[in-house]
Amino acid sequence: MPSATRPLGPEEIMERVREHNIRFITLQFVDIWGMVKSVTIPPDQLPGHIKSGIWFDGSSVEGFARIAESDMYLKPALETFSVIPWERDENTTARIICNVHGPDGEPFEGDPRYALIRVLREAEDMGYRYVTAPEAEFFLFRMEGPEPLPHDKAGYFDYSTDEAYEVRKDMVNALHDFGMQVEASHHEVAIGQHEIDFRYDYALRTADNTVTFKLTLKTIAARHKLLATFMPKPVYGINGSGMHTNQSLFSTETGKNAFYDENEQHGLAKLAKHFIAGQLAHARAMSAILSPLVNSYKRLVPGYEAPVYVSWGRRNRSALIRIPQFSPDKTESIRAELRCPDPSCNPYLAFAVMLKCGLEGIKQKMEPPDPVEENLYLYDTEKRESLGIDMLPGSLSEALDEFEKDELLKQALGPNIFDTFLEAKRRECEEARTQVTQWELDKYLRLY
Repeated sequence: MPSATRPLGPEEIMERVREHNIRFITLQFVDIWGMVKSVTIPPDQLPGHIKSGIWFDGSSVEGFARIAESDMYLKPALETFSVIPWERDENTTARIICNVHGPDGEPFEGDPRYALIRVLREAEDMGYRYVTAPEAEFFLFRMEGPEPLPHDKAGYFDYSTDEAYEVRKDMVNALHDFGMQVEASHHEVAIGQHEIDFRYDYALRTADNTVTFKLTLKTIAARHKLLATFMPKPVYGINGSGMHTNQSLFSTETGKNAFYDENEQHGLAKLAKHFIAGQLAHARAMSAILSPLVNSYKRLVPGYEAPVYVSWGRRNRSALIRIPQFSPDKTESIRAELRCPDPSCNPYLAFAVMLKCGLEGIKQKMEPPDPVEENLYLYDTEKRESLGIDMLPGSLSEALDEFEKDELLKQALGPNIFDTFLEAKRRECEEARTQVTQWELDKYLRLY
């Protein structure tokens, strides 16, 4: 079982600052959308900020606070200290991810990182540690002309036509310097599309790593005069980018994977089935968090390897949740892969709702429907309905309707995040609804 990150003391951090000749320290946190915010300090200011935090105006960060209650401070999570790989020079810079606190000293309920911490504590009170491994796909675009173009014409696992082979190596090296264990990198199915996978870990650390991962890839791509994007569906007619997330619960008592039971069929424990049932029961509402853009629902359509049917199966890539094959001698690797998230989501919020729904399934001893082992894309509507297989929402607006009435997700996120997210995303849907797109101009302008 991946262990908790060893706490670091102020003296140890300052020793690392001296060892690496750190000249600046960037204190980072994320807003409700998962976008990195930061303030940079000289290292001699760090001891004071470790003790008392650094104050900032929360009303200037969307979703954080109203003007009348704007004072907040950042408390560095010292275990996240790392030297920024591309800033190793006369101005060598380190980063530390922070937790957000209110003026009363309590954790800020609207901090996405704290939302995840809260649900992780609930899991630990039940005797489990939540472990995740996201597989975030992304596109690389050339920015030489008036419009971005996919960087290459390669396909899945291609080598000779993969023009980003060396770019990905630079990305992997930078991720390694951040302390992330990269397991594989390769070209994905669509032209210009790629994937870099890093090792599964405790979900808080994985969420931190996912934010770092996205920032790193964008930075390295820019140094190659390319644009890296985690937009779910940037190009019409080809596959979009997903963030399939592998997940397991490990027992805090035994350290073993609680999803495995040698006495159950296929080794899948009853607890794992309860967990899956909880996620399936709330899948439509979770979509608002896991697929949070108007554009996300242009990926979630049949025919492009994206899941649209609320179901589960073993090794079945058309199912929403699948149980990947594992070796008999590696039972610790048994996991449930949720395939609907996309990489535009805030990983802290995504993991929080995923875990909360899974835990609810365990608490209520919910039973999942029978697994589906056939290609769901070949089922007609009548057959799917006869089997009781629902579909994910077809739009962000539809997802928000489900999200708004789901009390469990409100518990997972807290009222602050829940209400702010819902209100902002309603505005985004209305803005998108009133836009005149190029497709409409091409389709209708001359005809009518």
